Amino acid sequence: MFDPLSLKYDAAGLLPAIAQDADSGEVLMMAWMNADAVAQTLRTGRVTYWSRSRQAFWIKGESSGHVQELVEMRVDCDRDCLLVLVRQTGPACHTNRRSCFYTALRDGAEVEIMAPMG
Repeated sequence: MFDPLSLKYDAAGLLPAIAQDADSGEVLMMAWMNADAVAQTLRTGRVTYWSRSRQAFWIKGESSGHVQELVEMRVDCDRDCLLVLVRQTGPACHTNRRSCFYTALRDGAEVEIMAPMG
């Protein structure tokens, strides 16, 4: 059986988790998880992160309704990063965009490539 403590966390007890749309492959966001957030995500099917600013669990969509339903969790080869395949309801970004990766670097300039969702 998988043990969340088998992962390699940083000095703060965290590791990055990249959320990707399970159907389209679009990268939606990156956030942090600790061992308890990993366990809670696997147990509930609702993606749960650790908020570094609030020092508390952050269940994606709990207040916004923009839920991430877990489809599959993958561990990278070094066991220090997770890929979380999700079904995203609404925008993933707090800026109301589908993805947090809405700024491209093109010809030395920052270009906004995604508008907030209506």
